[in-house]
Amino acid sequence: MPNETGPNLPRIRYHGGTAGALLPFLIFAVGVVAVALSGAPDERGFWPLLVLALMAGLALAREKRAFCEAVVAGMARPIVMIMILAWILASSLGILMQDTGLVEGLTWLAGRMGLGGAGFAAGVFLVCALVSVATGSSFGTILICGPILFPAGGLAGAPSAVLAGAILGGATFGDSIAPISDTTIAGALSQKADIGGTVRSRLPLVLPAAAVALALTIPLALIEGAGPASSAMTAGGDPRGLPMLLVPAVVIALLLAGRHLLEGLFAGLAAGTVLGLALGLMEPARLLSLDLEHRTARSFLIDGIERAAGISFFTILLMGLVAVLESAGLLEKLVEFARRRSRSPRAAESWIVGAVSGAVLVTCHSIVAILTVGEFARRTGERLGIGPYRRAHLLSLTVSTYPFILPYFIPVILAANTTLSGGDYGIPPVSPLQAGLHNLYSWALVVVVGLMLGLGWGGRSKGEEARSTPSPAGDGPVA
Repeated sequence: MPNETGPNLPRIRYHGGTAGALLPFLIFAVGVVAVALSGAPDERGFWPLLVLALMAGLALAREKRAFCEAVVAGMARPIVMIMILAWILASSLGILMQDTGLVEGLTWLAGRMGLGGAGFAAGVFLVCALVSVATGSSFGTILICGPILFPAGGLAGAPSAVLAGAILGGATFGDSIAPISDTTIAGALSQKADIGGTVRSRLPLVLPAAAVALALTIPLALIEGAGPASSAMTAGGDPRGLPMLLVPAVVIALLLAGRHLLEGLFAGLAAGTVLGLALGLMEPARLLSLDLEHRTARSFLIDGIERAAGISFFTILLMGLVAVLESAGLLEKLVEFARRRSRSPRAAESWIVGAVSGAVLVTCHSIVAILTVGEFARRTGERLGIGPYRRAHLLSLTVSTYPFILPYFIPVILAANTTLSGGDYGIPPVSPLQAGLHNLYSWALVVVVGLMLGLGWGGRSKGEEARSTPSPAGDGPVA
């Protein structure tokens, strides 16, 4: 039997060694960029690229059966099924909110408040930032806010790409700083740092980035053609749907109470259906109607499943490709390569960022990347006097950049997918490339990480870290 490299993942050797193992991923990545630059409207254009990459990997693999088993194991991971079900439920919830007039209600409210397209886009960033901090979930924020705020912002006159970037940027903010974010938790615990002190010491790094992103949203929206406040009124808002705001509030409240994302979405669907029917905002036929003549069924749930199909199939295929890359042992080679070259604090920090960047680019998963590089970052940092908070910042902030900018990462694909909600209102969807390029917050974090490496911003030594971020009694490092 082949050696195991991870849970249920057999070791795979490739013709051409490391280059042969990387070739399928390079085919996929280059193809995605080419398709994205051509203006592909959604993730379906990436399906053939993933299939082609898997075929190339199979051709290059020495152990064909092990390759096939690794692909299936990667696709069958519980996290994949959780994400797909969440996207189906969230897409259905978004369609329900549209059917019951919440988008028109928000449009009406924006007009009454005098918000033009640029102001609405800035407001979207703030709302998504607050939701992401409260829930600690970038995925949850995109799923909850995207299908509602994107069409409403489009009707208010905001440019589509700026809106998508604001949704994605706000979602990224919570992922990088929220105490309950898995990115924050993984970064801190992998370095044996307390979460409270990690968050406090990170605020001076992320708040300027958020302020820059917010400040640039309005001029960017104006440059790209944001409409005036009157455009919201011209679009014909209607306040009757505003009570449906209770539905996303229910979902957010359950997430804040520590409930599972799926439980929150199921509860939101139930509450939205009952409230929509009770207020006369939705016809009972939208629950389920049968067209016997054409042998078809219609429902807002069916519409939601169809809308989620693109991102779901993309995720299944991508996780299969990622699994075979993990099976090739590429991550272990990357970490060992970085370890041998970390001889000074500045070099070590650069290699920590480089190693976690390489890991996240290959695995497409922030937490896997942090945990892969975490032990190397901790031992190297301790040996060279780099404080635990700073090591955690380097890991967490780095994985809050690429996965929220590059068009083949799931958060960017998901944000682009939610822009399909604007189709019923004549608002064009946004490609993943456009969504990522307009995520001003992640671009600002790129600058922050660069300043940390180049100028030592934030303090490099343990002594500087202790002076700048005192830890209260009882809040010591996690063992």
